Amino acid sequence: MRRMDRIFRKDGKTVIVAIDHGMSLSVNPALNDLEHILQQIIAGGADALLLPYGVACKYEDILRDVAVIIRMDGGTSQLGSNVEGPSLLFSMEDVLRIGADGVACMGFPGTSFEQKTIENLSLLASEGKQWGIPVLSEMLPGGFGSEPPKTVENLCLAVHIGCDHGANIIKTTYAGTREEFKKVIDASYQPVVILGGEKTKDLKDLFECIENAISAGAAGVAIGRNVWKHPDPKAVVEALVKLVHEGKAAKDIVL
Repeated sequence: MRRMDRIFRKDGKTVIVAIDHGMSLSVNPALNDLEHILQQIIAGGADALLLPYGVACKYEDILRDVAVIIRMDGGTSQLGSNVEGPSLLFSMEDVLRIGADGVACMGFPGTSFEQKTIENLSLLASEGKQWGIPVLSEMLPGGFGSEPPKTVENLCLAVHIGCDHGANIIKTTYAGTREEFKKVIDASYQPVVILGGEKTKDLKDLFECIENAISAGAAGVAIGRNVWKHPDPKAVVEALVKLVHEGKAAKDIVL
């Protein structure tokens, strides 16, 4: 699929920065100056951005030289209750008109609405194959909750479910030791990128997780809040590029 080459470099790895949180969560004032933050992230060397449809439309000119992945599902916010799970909100025609290189959706095995998220993934995968656009699925056992736990065993199940339902890229969390996480990589027959989660006070811990994940065979990262909530997003992206593409050790990264 040719659009995968826009998302991944020739080394088979990618640095994705996720800025899709505002579709349901409070992101201000951190993203008040969104144009500047986008420019900083791109200047830092990000390979792709995971974005809401509205952001991709508004800042089309700024995004010309970076791959764009559009979040396709949602429909709830932190002001309401998410009891039925996310719905698909856009069509492939919608995102292709704005030049998207990929699409993204959730996949939440073990939640009360797991079937809906897997159906969403399956539909996108089928349409993505038809239109030649890759699908990234965020495969998390228990979704954003704590049950079932995100053990290595449960992550292995989740990532394989994502592959079997047609995802081209798997986004999931890091767990266990490097050796244990390799089981998760081995369970996926599509490239795996790890998420960053809540903003951490110490990026060294996150960088160590990334180093371990890459050495275990991960294909990169999809980091959000730890980039755009940082005072210097460009520097954080530059650090991610060093870890993912240059093979730098976490201990050698200085911000």
